[in-house]
Amino acid sequence: MPRDTPVHAGAHAPERESLTDLRARVAELNTRYRHHGATTVLRAALDDPLAGDLALVSSFGAESVVLLHLLAVTDRSTPVLFIDTQLLFAETLVYQQELSERLGLTDVRIIRASDEDLAQRDPYGALRFSDTDACCDLRKTVPLNRALSGFDGWITGRKRFQSGTRAAMDFFEAEEDTGRVKVNPLAHWAPDDVRAYMEENRLPRHPLVAQGYPSIGCAPCTSKVAPGEDPRAGRWRGQDKTECGIHLVDGRMVQKGETA
Repeated sequence: MPRDTPVHAGAHAPERESLTDLRARVAELNTRYRHHGATTVLRAALDDPLAGDLALVSSFGAESVVLLHLLAVTDRSTPVLFIDTQLLFAETLVYQQELSERLGLTDVRIIRASDEDLAQRDPYGALRFSDTDACCDLRKTVPLNRALSGFDGWITGRKRFQSGTRAAMDFFEAEEDTGRVKVNPLAHWAPDDVRAYMEENRLPRHPLVAQGYPSIGCAPCTSKVAPGEDPRAGRWRGQDKTECGIHLVDGRMVQKGETA
């Protein structure tokens, strides 16, 4: 069963290795597993000492079930971090609980911003109206970084097709600003691969997908998408923003995609 995890619990980050060593370690991992598929890469990430201690980060969104199912058949005891921004759709919260139980995931950790941070930065819950970037930082980026402080890296559901900046994305990446390894088992999957996997394994879809939400985030910042629109057109509609800030490249927000 999921458990609430305080994000200010004081976990100690591992000693930082040099950037040169981090890059070398990631390069060796990519060399070892470059020609393998998603299942092998995921298993290798969890078993190969070179990858370190990992957690999977999931939004329990529209496509999240694919990576979560792969994890369940590989090692269902792997920590799964779910960021509850306290602004999510009720359907997402129910889906998270039901999917975790159905897949038998045994270590789902619900991550939230600390009460202290909320009281200081968003005491009236109105930050999302004035500064969506700051709201995402408070409710997503900061809690996730704290939750990951005790891990050597994390597993994501990012894919190359999601944007041009990810077109050459490897299975393993060096997150240079944190010193962690980022693992992308689904990097080479196409949209048809995602759909086929879900259908072949009869995986339950997020209930909002059928209602016109192909990409699902916080309720106040997510709207339905019309036929023919980009799948992420409903995220922060009308704003010059397409990413919550969790995935960074060289300290800059990437412009497409989401967590698993």
